[in-house]
Amino acid sequence: MAGRLFNRFCWILLFTALHSPGWSADLARQRNAFVEAEKWLQKSDDRHFQALMQELEGYPLYPYLQYRWLEKHLQNNSQIKDFLVTYQDTRYAGILRNKWLHYLGAHQQWHEFLANYRKTRSTALECHYYWAKYRTGQKREALLGAKRLWVVGRSQSKQCDRLFTTLLKSSYFTREMVWQRFALALKNGKTGLANYLQKLLNKQDRKTAAFWLEVHNHPQLIDNADAWQKLSPQLGLIYAHGVDRMARRDPLAAIAAWDRRKKEFQIPGPRVEELEKRLALALGYRKNKLAYSRLVKLSDDDARVRDWRVRAALLEGSWTHVLDALGRLTPEEKRQPKWQYWLGRALYATGDNARAEQVFRALARDRSYYGFLAADHLQLDYQLSDRPVQLQQRQLTELTKTMAFRMVEEFKFQQRNRDARRQWWFAVSKLDKQQLLVAAKLAQRWGWDQIAIFTIARAQYWDDVNLRFPVTYAQQINKNARERDLDPAIVYGLIRQESAFYPYAHSPVGARGLMQIMPRTGRQIARELKERWRSASSLFDPDVNVKYGTFYYKQMLDRFDGHFALAAAAYNAGPHRVVRWLPDDGPIAADIWIETIPFTETRKYVTLVLSYALIYQQLMGWDTLTMKDLMREVQPG
Repeated sequence: MAGRLFNRFCWILLFTALHSPGWSADLARQRNAFVEAEKWLQKSDDRHFQALMQELEGYPLYPYLQYRWLEKHLQNNSQIKDFLVTYQDTRYAGILRNKWLHYLGAHQQWHEFLANYRKTRSTALECHYYWAKYRTGQKREALLGAKRLWVVGRSQSKQCDRLFTTLLKSSYFTREMVWQRFALALKNGKTGLANYLQKLLNKQDRKTAAFWLEVHNHPQLIDNADAWQKLSPQLGLIYAHGVDRMARRDPLAAIAAWDRRKKEFQIPGPRVEELEKRLALALGYRKNKLAYSRLVKLSDDDARVRDWRVRAALLEGSWTHVLDALGRLTPEEKRQPKWQYWLGRALYATGDNARAEQVFRALARDRSYYGFLAADHLQLDYQLSDRPVQLQQRQLTELTKTMAFRMVEEFKFQQRNRDARRQWWFAVSKLDKQQLLVAAKLAQRWGWDQIAIFTIARAQYWDDVNLRFPVTYAQQINKNARERDLDPAIVYGLIRQESAFYPYAHSPVGARGLMQIMPRTGRQIARELKERWRSASSLFDPDVNVKYGTFYYKQMLDRFDGHFALAAAAYNAGPHRVVRWLPDDGPIAADIWIETIPFTETRKYVTLVLSYALIYQQLMGWDTLTMKDLMREVQPG
């Protein structure tokens, strides 16, 4: 305890030194020393590195350099433990601990591992933990933990192999566990894992598993009566799985097969409820007008079912059913702007105009897609409700003096953008709501548009409109919008939703830059513009990205006859999907079409892009678009 207090005292001294009068004079020297220390660190030259570290005491990135050295010297248990105490409040304590635990597990230092283990989301470390328990005599707890880790529908880390091998040889391992994991594996489409699990079964069970795999690969077998003349307690689950698989391609055929034969099989109640919900929702996702009749019968009434019950009633065209479905929402859900909007629409449609106007008048004050639609119905001006965060300079100064934010500043100075952003999110994770507002304004001052937007969202403060909707890259946006005959507000709306104005945005699927262009799309656009395609990294250049993004959006707009909402949906989900979602039996109101887009992401995307475009129009004092302009009827495909 005394050692921990001493280390904390040393950390306080370093913080005090950071703000002493001599600090400013030393800062340039320490920044240079940091660069040199990293060079020696990369060369594994400990002598020169440690000499420079003496000069860097008190520098904000000193803990970072210590961490970088220790991750290369994980055998130094005592120094690592000192670091974990001294710098326990930094981002690097947790990272170093996990790397050290992996090292301890790999080197079978089980007592040290157990003494320093902390609960983690890493399955590999969990397996090390239970293996450490097993090796130190705590076998029952270890094997019970192993059971939980083993019964999952995916392959686990190789660090689990020893633990699982021991589990499979123990009395804790059962046939039922194999079947549970087998079913989960197939539910996740992991046929390789299912084939491995099949080998753990006895001869008769292996035949059943082989049939289950066959149904998985050929779900049309559910219609082959001869295939189901088998006596097996798994047969009902296999049939349900086949129906589930068929529903992916042909929900109507799956529903017909299910309704015809479900009573022939013994299927656990929860699986029946799960599949009934799956089939009903599948109809909704296919925009099938029969969806409501199935959704209304479900006993499993979760949020997704309640939402889609309203959407199915809209598809059905029954405003009475819309009102009924809205009535089944929870009180909190009923207050959401989207459901208030549909309440107003349904009230108008059923003749209750006075109450509908009351609902819409309240909703029109909301700065959102649904609020703007309500304002258009009442012919009211759109409300921005701009209330900027009010702060004193003292609050910003105090925040920038904290060690966590000094580290962010130094990473920024060293042009270590990724480290700066990661340190930022670590730093703000420790802040309360008021401090988050200060941090958001600090990020705005630094020109970190995306981070300012996401930080103020954490504080759930939505009314600092200029912070949440920055007017950045105006030159590129206005130039390319003019050349493509686009309203600049639409381009601003797209960029705000795609990247929140972060030019180096990189999505998990590979989209890049301000307007999130996929490299293959960028290459195709370059070809159509008769330009030389440089590389995927060129999409991080705002000039290139906005040029290509506006070109692609204009293509979508032309393809869908100038319909802004359809073009936005195509920009997000691809034009082939939008074509599939078009009505086939007459035009449909655009608000209903958007509300019943099957993809949650695309549905939300379209509503946000349209509302953001109108917000930018208001901010810039333009008056060229209304929500009605963006919401023409959707014609059949």
